[in-house]
Amino acid sequence: MIKTDQFKWAFIVNPVAGNGSPLMAEIEILKQIEQRKLSAKIVRTQQHGHASQLAKELAMQGFKYIVAVGGDGTLNEMASALIDYPECILGLIPAGTGNDFAQIPGLSVKFEQKDWEIFFEANSHALDVGRCNGNYFFNGMGLGFDAQVASENYDASGKLKESNRGNYIWHILKNLLFFKAQKMMLTINGEKKERAYFLNTIAIGRRFAGDFFLTPKAIADDGLLDVCVVDKLNLLQRLVILLKVPKGKHLSHPKVDYHQTEKLIIELDQKAAYHLDGELFFDKYFEIDILPGKINFIYNPYRNHYFSEK
Repeated sequence: MIKTDQFKWAFIVNPVAGNGSPLMAEIEILKQIEQRKLSAKIVRTQQHGHASQLAKELAMQGFKYIVAVGGDGTLNEMASALIDYPECILGLIPAGTGNDFAQIPGLSVKFEQKDWEIFFEANSHALDVGRCNGNYFFNGMGLGFDAQVASENYDASGKLKESNRGNYIWHILKNLLFFKAQKMMLTINGEKKERAYFLNTIAIGRRFAGDFFLTPKAIADDGLLDVCVVDKLNLLQRLVILLKVPKGKHLSHPKVDYHQTEKLIIELDQKAAYHLDGELFFDKYFEIDILPGKINFIYNPYRNHYFSEK
């Protein structure tokens, strides 16, 4: 395969993410390309899974910087396809609903001119990648309450519904009232624990659903998964923990266990929903591990970012 350096930048736009926000971002990207006289290419996804195909094609064509324009799901598709292309540097223009991954590399969720200036400096850093049953995640995965909330963003055919911030909050509140904890066997750091768990979050990043810092100690390049496990809760306990999570103050609650590990196994009696960066799957056995420093991302060195600059 002949590679070319003619085009250095490529942008993969998901036009249906974030209620159309990527299309607005695309207009600004075109302006930025023209201002900087970049040789660049913009492509749009046409269906679920297309971002993965496009990312591979762009990598084989020799693009060095490949940028997702969309939400966490678009980024996950694209980045998963580029795990085996270490010469590529990934970027993100946050234009989804939650934009949780953006906090890891310190990206603004609303780009202003200064943000574009910093973005095109193309400072990059190697970040860890999580893996569950062979599939990758770049911010985090959830099983239990977290996954049930994610599953309600899909219709009966498995297609992602149009969503917004209000829908996220509604699903969270509804499941606070009605979600039933499921019995699980957790094997972590050489110890087995069997209980009815309300929530399991396994993460590279710290933030989920915009405002919920479930894994507030996470560092995205330390070679460790951060695991927040919450036991079965009554309604009052659920409300108490919910109020603590936005500031990451829930770790002291007696129903919360927090771990850092390189790998873990979760076993259920029957299949249940789980999500990887918001993308929905079903299984009953989960083998989860971390790939340290596996992929390079563009980051903002002038804002808070959740990794160490080694």
